[in-house]
Amino acid sequence: MWLCILFPVLFGCLSGSAFSAPRAWLLPRQRPRFDRPGDVIVGGSFSIFRFSNGTLSDFTAPPSGLVASGVSNWGYRVAQSFVFAIEEINRSAHLLPNVTLGFSIRNSGDTVHGALHETMSFLTRQEEPIPNYTCQHGSPQAALVGDTRSSLSVSMARLLGLYKFPQVSYSSSLPSLSDKIQFPSFMRTLTSDLTSSFAVTQLIIHFQWSWVIILAHDDEYGQQASSLATQELNRAGVCIEVILHVPSHESLGKIKEIVQNMQKSTARVVLVFLSNANFQPILYGLLDVPVSGQVWVSKDTLHMVLALTIPDISQVLHSTFGLLYHSSRATGFPEFLAHLRPNQTPEDMFIKKFWEFTFDCKWPHQSSTVTEGVQLCSGNESLKNKQYPFAEVSKIDAAYTAVYSIAHALQDMITHGHQHGKVTDSQDFQPWQLLHALRKVHFKTPDGSKIMFDANGDLVTKFDIFQGQKTPEGVFPLVHVGMIDPQVSPGSKMMVHLMKDLQVPRSVCSESCLPGFNQVPRLGAPHCCFDCRPCPEGQFADQRDMKSCLLCPKEQYSSHTRDRCLPRTEIFLAFEEPLGFMLALAALFLAGLAVLVLGVFLKHRDSPVVRANNRSLSYLLLVSLCLCALCALLFLGRPSVTTCLLRQTTFAVVFTVAVSSVLAKTLTVVLAFRVTRPGDRIRVCLSPGASTSVVLIASFMQVVLCGVWLATSPPFPDRDMVSEPQHIVIQCQEGSGTIFFCVLGYLGFLAAGTFSVAFLARGLPDVFNETKFLTFSMLLFCSVWTAFLPLYHSARGKSTVAVEIFSILASTAGLLGGIFIPKCYIILLKPERNTAVWLRQGHQAQQDRQSKVLQRMSP
Repeated sequence: MWLCILFPVLFGCLSGSAFSAPRAWLLPRQRPRFDRPGDVIVGGSFSIFRFSNGTLSDFTAPPSGLVASGVSNWGYRVAQSFVFAIEEINRSAHLLPNVTLGFSIRNSGDTVHGALHETMSFLTRQEEPIPNYTCQHGSPQAALVGDTRSSLSVSMARLLGLYKFPQVSYSSSLPSLSDKIQFPSFMRTLTSDLTSSFAVTQLIIHFQWSWVIILAHDDEYGQQASSLATQELNRAGVCIEVILHVPSHESLGKIKEIVQNMQKSTARVVLVFLSNANFQPILYGLLDVPVSGQVWVSKDTLHMVLALTIPDISQVLHSTFGLLYHSSRATGFPEFLAHLRPNQTPEDMFIKKFWEFTFDCKWPHQSSTVTEGVQLCSGNESLKNKQYPFAEVSKIDAAYTAVYSIAHALQDMITHGHQHGKVTDSQDFQPWQLLHALRKVHFKTPDGSKIMFDANGDLVTKFDIFQGQKTPEGVFPLVHVGMIDPQVSPGSKMMVHLMKDLQVPRSVCSESCLPGFNQVPRLGAPHCCFDCRPCPEGQFADQRDMKSCLLCPKEQYSSHTRDRCLPRTEIFLAFEEPLGFMLALAALFLAGLAVLVLGVFLKHRDSPVVRANNRSLSYLLLVSLCLCALCALLFLGRPSVTTCLLRQTTFAVVFTVAVSSVLAKTLTVVLAFRVTRPGDRIRVCLSPGASTSVVLIASFMQVVLCGVWLATSPPFPDRDMVSEPQHIVIQCQEGSGTIFFCVLGYLGFLAAGTFSVAFLARGLPDVFNETKFLTFSMLLFCSVWTAFLPLYHSARGKSTVAVEIFSILASTAGLLGGIFIPKCYIILLKPERNTAVWLRQGHQAQQDRQSKVLQRMSP
């Protein structure tokens, strides 16, 4: 007597409930049922009749009998799908071929009291169950199918779980029923609300909606569903603009506030976790405000049917999406219902009441007089054209699947017992044995659907995606557009399969950033709200909505649109390009001009103009200026190790020779005018060897600096990746910057000293010397190199080389033109001035002018 052990525990836990009242007052004495005998009995609890308040005992008088306040139009159809499945199994030659299933259908009345009463009545086989007592024996009871609402199933599951008696629900989706500690024997042929809520989030992720509103009930389910959806959507990068909780009781003020929030929002997708009672007022409220183009997404199709039946709803909705879990289809059930007749199943105590309610008629024997206008039931009416709500198809199929699950578990249990030598048959098993087999059941229904349960006892199933597609007429026919399959993907992901590409509106806080731009988050806004900023130079973004730009490799540069990297080309100041060609031509011209002047001087080497101020220094200066012009050619062409070593050192040495030659010539003139008497010591400095010593000493110091430079940190070819973004500049790296600037500094110091000496000597008689020309040429030289320094440091790439070449050529031209062109003018064009007589006359005239100046200045 396994029932007698735990009934006291149950009734002790239900103190204060209806079960503590006298048994006869608990429920009406005669309760309808639909029983059919068999080798194994399967129970079913369905909400077929709804009881009025007077039906249950008011504890003042014994109940007078069953008073039904209404008949569930779909509840009886679900019960008939239960009968249809059992009859189909009994006809099968493969499933339980030697076992006939019987059933006992009970009516819970859509109340917790009724569900518990019928559950105990089924377990104890008593009309009025007495705790701890079973008065009769019969075929073994396999399992109980039901019930409708989760609150009923919870109460039944607590009772049945005490005995490990299998319960398979076809309609209860409460998430807490997945807890196997509280409800160890509960199974269901549908998914929990949390699973379907998770599935609907996958639909949002698939359509790449990143800006969503959540409408949720303010009860436990709404809180859990919205929390799960928020967590999953955030993990996928979807942002929730606002979560709106709808109260259980209808509050016009709260509804108005919710509608106003939805009006202000920018999201176009609304994720719905609401009951039907709370769903409709929101839609009617939105009709009164300027809201349009929204897409409503729900975890079931009942909301869709409700929404699409509201007049003018096309003003608010663009389309709707809903899910329907993919259960086995009860093929042939519509025909079964069409042939259903009351006289065929006299043991069915529900059919006549259902018949009256469905066909709006009365049975003749119920009243001796027939009221005028009331139609009589003949029993030959057909349910063929009596449609039922679209969403209830799932419950009919779920009940059908529940019966098949029990049958396959029973067959697996019997087969497994025979294979292991156990005497397990349909008449000898315990409920917990069937429960164990039911948890592991895996089979295909007649329509080919795979049925299996997960570890929580929930059906592992696919979800059919239905869309309410708006037509030009403003109606929304439901169309099956795809499926969500949780089994094809590893882990917790679900795969969305669409039959065709759907055109759905976008719902984003910010438009996508195109390639070439990166996202910049808005301060204080969710991560889906951002601005688009173009990538800086040297970086790229080759995809949409990149969080940050990527650096191009050193060998590449970013395109103009910043969406890819292009290979950088190597550049240098080549002879072939126009600038290089012009500079090379100018260098050759200056070098040729210096050689030409040297030839003129050599031809007229005995003339007074050439002999003045040390003609050997003039020859040396001309040679050095020729080399200065030619050294500019080292800066042209692709840099190599050799050219890098020679560039700056050659430039420094030859320019030092040139400047020191000018210095020696200037010192010669100044010292010559300071010799006032024969035998003066300063006359020694006027010898040719003294001038040559100045050039040699000055040049030697520069050679030493260059030698140290080359020995310690010589220049070398380098690749400049920074100066020009689109090119790699091949240039000479100077090596030691300190020594490089020491070389330039020494040359600058020498030039400044030469200019100072020439400037002080500019007033000496110009008939005998060239101090004015020397001063002018050195002024040009210093001006060029003074301007060179800022230009050199501001130039980039090959422009740096061009600036230095230009400075070399300009300073060379200044020295060559300032010193030697006036002399060539006299030699070639004014030969009469290039005589000793003219020089003496010029000297006498110069002395006379100086005497007159002194007389005017005397008192």
